[in-house]
Amino acid sequence: MFATIYLPNFYLQAATRHQPELRAKPVGLIEEQQRKPVIVQLNEPAEKAGIRKGMTPSQALARSLRVVIKTRAQMQEKSIQEILIHHAFTLSPFVEATAPGICTVQFTDDRNLSEKVSRVIQQLAECEIAAQAAIAPTPDTSFLAANLARPLLQIENAKDFLVPLPIETLAIAGGGE
Repeated sequence: MFATIYLPNFYLQAATRHQPELRAKPVGLIEEQQRKPVIVQLNEPAEKAGIRKGMTPSQALARSLRVVIKTRAQMQEKSIQEILIHHAFTLSPFVEATAPGICTVQFTDDRNLSEKVSRVIQQLAECEIAAQAAIAPTPDTSFLAANLARPLLQIENAKDFLVPLPIETLAIAGGGE
């Protein structure tokens, strides 16, 4: 069995991790190194305000004067990734840092997986890191399910899980962060 631990809006979480006052405000994240900075990630209040990925900061401000524009915080990203990896290794010695904000864990002992992974999600929450995870028979299925988990999803049969999913689900998961 495999588990994927996924930190949604990884870059935005890193940039706002120690600013709980921003959770209720619309926040957009830009990549400062781009020639023309655009919003690369945003939180739910920003989406509700009509702000979308790809907008410039001035376009986002035109949608909502309350929007807070943040830049990527690479040192915080590194720190959160290290915390994620540390907690993933408490589950198994077989851990892959799959992508920024995503770890895949392979289990050799399938006992109490939901309980173990739930504990890691809770420990990350105590570190002010929002995480969701999925457990499945294959790493790809666990990755896809982790994108849909709220906060944990366990899949016993990959085919039964995958067949009813709309094709758009693959685009959401493939859009990664």
